[in-house]
Amino acid sequence: MTPVQNQLVETVLQRFGPKAATTDAEAIAPWLSDWRGRCHGEAPALLSPGSTEEVAAIVGLAAEAGVPLVPQGGNTGMVGGATPPADGSALLVSLRRMNRIRALSPVSNLAVAEGGVILADLRAAAEDAGRRFPMDLGARGSATIGGLVSTNAGGTQVLRFGTMRSLVAGVEAVLPDGSIHNGIAALKKDNRGYDLNQLLIGAEGTLGIVTAATLRLVPGIAARAVAWVGVESPAKALDLLRMLEGGTNAVESFEILPEKTLELVLRHVPGTRRPLATAHDWHVLIEAVTTDPAAEAPAALLERLLAPALAGLAGDAVIAASEAQAEDFWRIRHSISEAERAGGPALQHDISVPVEDMPRFMVEGGAEVEARFPGTEAVAYGHLGDGNVHFHVRAPRGVDPQAWYAEDGPRISRHVHDMVVAAGGSISAEHGIGQMKRDELARLSAPSRMTALRAIKAALDPHNILNPGKLVTLAPDAARP
Repeated sequence: MTPVQNQLVETVLQRFGPKAATTDAEAIAPWLSDWRGRCHGEAPALLSPGSTEEVAAIVGLAAEAGVPLVPQGGNTGMVGGATPPADGSALLVSLRRMNRIRALSPVSNLAVAEGGVILADLRAAAEDAGRRFPMDLGARGSATIGGLVSTNAGGTQVLRFGTMRSLVAGVEAVLPDGSIHNGIAALKKDNRGYDLNQLLIGAEGTLGIVTAATLRLVPGIAARAVAWVGVESPAKALDLLRMLEGGTNAVESFEILPEKTLELVLRHVPGTRRPLATAHDWHVLIEAVTTDPAAEAPAALLERLLAPALAGLAGDAVIAASEAQAEDFWRIRHSISEAERAGGPALQHDISVPVEDMPRFMVEGGAEVEARFPGTEAVAYGHLGDGNVHFHVRAPRGVDPQAWYAEDGPRISRHVHDMVVAAGGSISAEHGIGQMKRDELARLSAPSRMTALRAIKAALDPHNILNPGKLVTLAPDAARP
């Protein structure tokens, strides 16, 4: 730890008590690597403020001393966006102590949650009030509101409700100079120039630390139904979605995965079972809900709509007969990342292309990668309805993981990203850029985009205090304290 870092930590401990900082290497160790174990860093201290005012004081001290800070929520990101630099130059700032739900109103359909509130806890609190927070993902038990806002997270309900950007009605954040942006009020109209709230959403902690957010709630579910459908291709799956959309607006989730991904989950995740009696090339997970107890039951609705689909669009289908079976279906989908981590080295690409082009991309893009890089296996799964899939490339059997990541990984990812851009898509649909995609963003983006991103970063954080090395890099003269 440098003398300047040490002085900052000592000041934080004196002002805010022993819970506000630690230099215990054992306590810090779990937060030095990303969830996938691909990015590793060093940090001599972990700061844990307990309030927005403490965050502001810490950031102000860091700005004055020229000490970089890396904000961290649940550390469930996929692109190394919350991993500190390897040289130990930055301190970690965790908002996990700031875990209060300040307000939750079923009348206004709004909740105010601090940055450290865990997604599952917010969803449970909303449910207790007869409402829902319509954001769900596999990391719901550890992902925090601050992280979800900062990465503009997606999830399995984007089809109907959109990404985090659509669900945020207000933001409170500490800016790089230690000042507090109080945009927490849920104003339907506000034309005071640039929208700082929207600028902070998806900024990955490079422009401010999100300390709280006002979030939109929706009515609670009166009933739901979950179906598992076997199809022969992504094109048939999209046709099935369009058919369902023509008959109802009750479908909230429509997830696709190939047979080989299902097999991986069954092999590595205990307690999972094949939903259908026979194998199919592709599988679709569908959830339909109603908020009106008097409306047609979602199970009956899906049965009515899926029956004609079995004549041409689907090979087989089953509707969950109980909540337990519905959760079993969803467990398969939410366990894919866990199964892939257990299955060996793989490159993960979180990409989007126009929805109507996605079926072709999933099939032809996968075949192109496998032909160009012999021995690899390309799989795509995820949110077909909003044009976002996770396009993963598994390593050939028997390779040394670290050597493959270092030698073949960059070439494979570069090729995948080139295909995505050629298809008019994005190399980051919902996971962000972090440090893993930073160079690719610069390579593939129009100069006007990169100029604007760097100008915004330099204007708000000229000394590169917040999350340095993530999303964009600044020229040395722009980042000098």
